[in-house]
Amino acid sequence: MILRLFALLHFVLAPFCIAQEKQPPPASPFARWEKEIASMEAADRASPPPQGAVLFIGSSTIRLWTSLAADFPQHKVINRGFGGSQIVDSTHFAPRIVFPVAPRTIFLRSGGNDIHAGKTAEQVFADYKDFVAVIHARLPDTEIIYLGLCPTIARIKEVATSNQLNDLIKAHCKTNPRLKFVDCADMTLGPDGQVRPEFFVADKLHLSEAGYKLLVERTRPFLPKVQP
Repeated sequence: MILRLFALLHFVLAPFCIAQEKQPPPASPFARWEKEIASMEAADRASPPPQGAVLFIGSSTIRLWTSLAADFPQHKVINRGFGGSQIVDSTHFAPRIVFPVAPRTIFLRSGGNDIHAGKTAEQVFADYKDFVAVIHARLPDTEIIYLGLCPTIARIKEVATSNQLNDLIKAHCKTNPRLKFVDCADMTLGPDGQVRPEFFVADKLHLSEAGYKLLVERTRPFLPKVQP
């Protein structure tokens, strides 16, 4: 009787055990970017980018900065932005989209999506420091310049946290000559302290052409000197 009961339980539970064994492993949190990163790698193979260039990396502000080459014509620039990304994503993919081109200077613009996803300023700051550590472990002489966050209409409620992150990174940059901070906290504000809508496109989040002109002016003084 006991043997028959055991056999019956095995018959009933066996399909569930098999189903569990066949379940695929959980997807990597970075899988959503694979297609975009692979596209960058394919483009590099087709037309190898220059070594020792100025590399811009981060979220949509960088990805949508399509005028980079025209904005800084005296420099060799590389765009490594992928929209919606957080700092940890740039860190994760650095071996594939940063190290192979060995940039002399890196401009990082990321952190806003991190805060929007619920991370505290301290958590995002820790991610920033991880990015710096990973880059400098492989490229110790590369200068890393953080483009500070600026107020947007769509995420106006997150300004306090964004400013807190800016302050943390700005202070940290003073401890290392290879780190610099570009202050953009007031870039999109008018004399009355309110965010000016003309600096954004219709979604009130991403910069307009006028907004990018401001960012170019903030960025230009931090570019490396042009070598003769």
